[in-house]
Amino acid sequence: MLLADSTQNPLLPTGSELILGIVCFVVVFGILGKMLLPRITKTLAEREDAIQGGINRADEAQAEAQAVLNQYRAQLDDAKHEAARMREEAREAGAQIIAEMRERAEAEARRITESAQSQIEADRQQALTSLRAEVGTLATELASRIVGESLTDTARQGRMVDRFLADLEAQGTAGTGARR
Repeated sequence: MLLADSTQNPLLPTGSELILGIVCFVVVFGILGKMLLPRITKTLAEREDAIQGGINRADEAQAEAQAVLNQYRAQLDDAKHEAARMREEAREAGAQIIAEMRERAEAEARRITESAQSQIEADRQQALTSLRAEVGTLATELASRIVGESLTDTARQGRMVDRFLADLEAQGTAGTGARR
């Protein structure tokens, strides 16, 4: 049989090896099927649940993030509208303040102008009074020299000064009327 064994193909098993291999395969497959298959199935189911739960949680988180993003965008839009409203209110308040300040400045300018005019009028009256007195004194002295007698009577002196100034004013208005 040595010869028969040597002529047989080494890749093909003998009948007894084939039966023994099938029995071992069935025993190992049975043990694996009874013990390991439920564990593998359970582990795969757990992994599938974990993956599915992760996907669901990711979807929920994404939906929540989208809702928060929409909420923030709405708040940002509201803030922009509020800022625009506040800028407009500030612009209006500024215009109102400018108008009030302009009115105050105009009123102050009118008051200063009126005060200056009244001061000018008072100074003019004072200058006229002072000029009248000075002209009166000079006119009396001049008349005294021309006439050759003393004109110290104050009543006569006052009448003479008034006449002289009236003549001067009449000549001044006649001269201005002729120029026009």
